Amino acid sequence: MIFKKMGLMLATGALAITTISGCGGNNNNSGSSTAANQNQAAGGDGIVDIEVWGTNIGYKPIEKGSKLYEFYKEKLGVGVIHPYVEWNGGTNYLNQLNLKIAANEMPDLFLPQQGLEDSLAKNGALADLTELLPKYAPNLWNAIPQDMWDIVKANDPTGQGKIYYIPGMVDYGRYASMIRQDWLDKLGLKMPTTQDEYVKVLEAFRDKDPNGNGQKDELPTGGREQVRWMDQLFAMYGVAMFEGYPDWDIYDGKLTYSAVTPNMKASLEFMSKLYKEGLIDKESLLNSKDKWDGKIQSDKVGNYFHWVESGYLPLENLFKNTGVKANFTVLPVPKVEGYEGFYTWKRFTPPAWVVKNNKDEKKLMATLKLLNNMYDKKVWKDLYLGVEGMHYTMKNGQATKLPDDKSTQENLILDPYSKISTLDFMMDLNKSTASADRMWAIDQVNRNMKEAQKYAKVIAGDGMPASVYEGFPDINNRTLYVEYASKIIIGQYPLSKFDEFVEKWNKSGGEEVTKRAREWYAKVKK
Repeated sequence: MIFKKMGLMLATGALAITTISGCGGNNNNSGSSTAANQNQAAGGDGIVDIEVWGTNIGYKPIEKGSKLYEFYKEKLGVGVIHPYVEWNGGTNYLNQLNLKIAANEMPDLFLPQQGLEDSLAKNGALADLTELLPKYAPNLWNAIPQDMWDIVKANDPTGQGKIYYIPGMVDYGRYASMIRQDWLDKLGLKMPTTQDEYVKVLEAFRDKDPNGNGQKDELPTGGREQVRWMDQLFAMYGVAMFEGYPDWDIYDGKLTYSAVTPNMKASLEFMSKLYKEGLIDKESLLNSKDKWDGKIQSDKVGNYFHWVESGYLPLENLFKNTGVKANFTVLPVPKVEGYEGFYTWKRFTPPAWVVKNNKDEKKLMATLKLLNNMYDKKVWKDLYLGVEGMHYTMKNGQATKLPDDKSTQENLILDPYSKISTLDFMMDLNKSTASADRMWAIDQVNRNMKEAQKYAKVIAGDGMPASVYEGFPDINNRTLYVEYASKIIIGQYPLSKFDEFVEKWNKSGGEEVTKRAREWYAKVKK
């Protein structure tokens, strides 16, 4: 058993909570607290270091005494140690995190993956935040609506209605399909609004040299390994997808996993035709994140799917690599007769943070202090900007973000502005921190963020806990789906194999998972 010391940790956690409750401090639920106040609540003026794990897509780690360490210490009153762990779509991260947990060296604060928070909560490894957050992290507590906290409590895998994770919240559609408007203009094409028009555009991207280099190297569209980040090709069929993962929505009046619907079958049939015609990058099912990003940023890709608000990264890197100032715009969901298309919007993002049930009271209090202070909106712009000279520079009295540079920049791991996101805040942040020479990219991003709202829909499975998959790891990991979807797309399996997939999925646990999902949906919709 991984958690050899869970009984001790549970007892210690109860003791810690009792001790914390008697600390008083200067906190209350009515407003933000300064780092100094939080230090007092932690029982002293000394800085406590905590280890934080989260997404890092190639930036430098945060080490004790580094520039970003000192920045966080000054702004938040806590020392943040953030070792480099390769992200790789979350796969490597999860593997390394599991090894860390097995060695009884769990980080103090971390991003869980693939429902890991459920098993950790059941084993007593995570702090019960139900009473701790209102008392010691009121900024965070008040930032998330009560109805969302109620769903978190309903999702408690222990069945006690407790809070074991901090949800992410997005109050706008964050994802969309991006298409090269400058390529459309160059080829004299209008923006496609139907599937037939979309296919004609892809054919033109393939055949008419829109990047103008005299080579037939354009990739009309595509995505990444495990059939991920190709949501643009599922969206037109009304398939609920989240970053390339099939999700849950209402089909034929019932909550259903989108991977086993007729909508999915139709989309795979369409994708197999595109693949056969060379309209999808032939390496899509092999592309790592870096490889796919590299193709987009080398002026080769006409259409891709991702976060709209991070669109300045491919724009600026493409310009740096090729000298081309591309113009990406939002692709309206192409209409397909008989289907209602949309880009998936989840108000709940996957759990943003979990807190170790720490037997070291100072570490636990420092973690709560960090959460409270970083969710104080007064510091969000500072946290976004980062370290002067590393992440941003001052020009004419204005702070402006520096271009992305993974060789010199430490990872800005604390990003509450993206974990509790509002459209107006993010657009203002983009505009107010961009230098004049970057404004061409930022203006595109803000325009596209507004446009994406037209096609975003909150799916019915928003907020569903990973516990519905308990006992069925292959379904949670989409193993069967990835196998069949991949082979149908590349033509190794005929489309008729989809029915075999659905049958196998149901027999291997899908029926039970569906039953649990529908019970959850009935409970939260009461």
